[in-house]
Amino acid sequence: MMNNASLEQFETKLRGPLLRPESDDYDNTRRLWNAMVDQKPALIARCTGVADVVESVNFAQEHSLPLAVRGGGHNVAGLASVDDGLMIDLSLMDSVHVDPEERTARVQGGATWSAVDHETQLFGLATPSGIISTTGVGGLTLGGGFGWLSRKHGLTVDNLLSADLVTAGGEVVKASPNNNPDLFWAIRGGGGNFGIVTSFEFQLHDAGPQVLFGPTIYQLKDAAEALRHYQAFASDAPNECTVYADFMTAPPLPFIPKEVQGTTVLFMIQMYVGSIEEGLETLKPLREFGNPVADAVAPTLYKEAQCRSDPLFPKGRRYYWKSHNITALSDEIIDELVSCAKKLPTAQCDILIQQLGGRINEVAPDSTAYPHRKSGFVATLGAQWEQEAQDDEPVAWARDCHAALGEHVQGSAYVNFLSHNENQEWLQAAYGNNADRLRRVKAQYDPNNFFRRNHNIVPSAAG
Repeated sequence: MMNNASLEQFETKLRGPLLRPESDDYDNTRRLWNAMVDQKPALIARCTGVADVVESVNFAQEHSLPLAVRGGGHNVAGLASVDDGLMIDLSLMDSVHVDPEERTARVQGGATWSAVDHETQLFGLATPSGIISTTGVGGLTLGGGFGWLSRKHGLTVDNLLSADLVTAGGEVVKASPNNNPDLFWAIRGGGGNFGIVTSFEFQLHDAGPQVLFGPTIYQLKDAAEALRHYQAFASDAPNECTVYADFMTAPPLPFIPKEVQGTTVLFMIQMYVGSIEEGLETLKPLREFGNPVADAVAPTLYKEAQCRSDPLFPKGRRYYWKSHNITALSDEIIDELVSCAKKLPTAQCDILIQQLGGRINEVAPDSTAYPHRKSGFVATLGAQWEQEAQDDEPVAWARDCHAALGEHVQGSAYVNFLSHNENQEWLQAAYGNNADRLRRVKAQYDPNNFFRRNHNIVPSAAG
């Protein structure tokens, strides 16, 4: 039973603060990026190191408290908090140490990607990450992780060399190719089901400091033709080149004509990692196609490009995502995407199409828990709005468009883009043939499903 004496004893064992609902920092700490999720933990342990994490796990086990783990708090499903339980907050554990000779980085579990880029770019290095710099390293990595460098250097998990975890039993273990290899396989895409990762070791690569980056923009009436050209361009693009297509409401940026601002447009966002001259030549067929209304592709600091999308996805808005992995953009899929774009329910909603392929698809589907090695794109219906009273329409739009696109795709999904586990097929959609092995590894390291505040993998009875 949890009483004042046990709480006081727990608090004395922590170096970081233990927050209660009456604590000054409680509300700010418990609030997540997605305002749709408003959980109120009984306690928040703001861990400063591995020992704090171990003590917190042991306390939650001893008192049968539901547990949630917060890294960046950026997960769209809002799984980093829990009502009436214990939130383990890793955000104070945010150090990044770069070894420029070995070209590696050791990153604590509470760091964000902006912290990683800040340190690695000092040496002109980077590892594949996401496209919003406030995203937590832990959540993105454990789900697979892809962004602007992934076509050239693979998923984030393809560049993970090792990780340190605290298990459900309060043990500190290392996962690497030579240490607990089954666990290392599982955490490369299997989410936070197997333990709390307190540090990651990543391989780094040359990147920047300048890259070629920016959008070419089309009006909605030209979007279908532009997307068909994009599919043809993407099929032959070198791995140094990554292009995302994004339907959105044109913001009031100086390079966008005033008559276009506020209308639905298609952003063709491009990055070329390599020689600026080679990039200009490579991207020329894409930038000069059709009738673009604006173009802002230019040499840009890699670190700045990594932050460019941050204002579009601020903390405190309401978010609901539905996504599909797509092999190729067929005419039917393109027509459906344009149809969905014509019905954006708020000015903040978007439909983002992210190009995969390249190095990602050169890895066998069973080499890591992330299985989607044949996908060419991920299309995400990003519902986003301000007020709770608006909830119904954006959610319905995302669900309806997701169902319509589902008529033309295989039905697989990226686990980090799941808003909620809304049906029993999500595990198969996220993990395919890797699902059964994940359940066996779960049974080995967390047989009682202690880590269940996640996209949960139930341990196999045969584990």
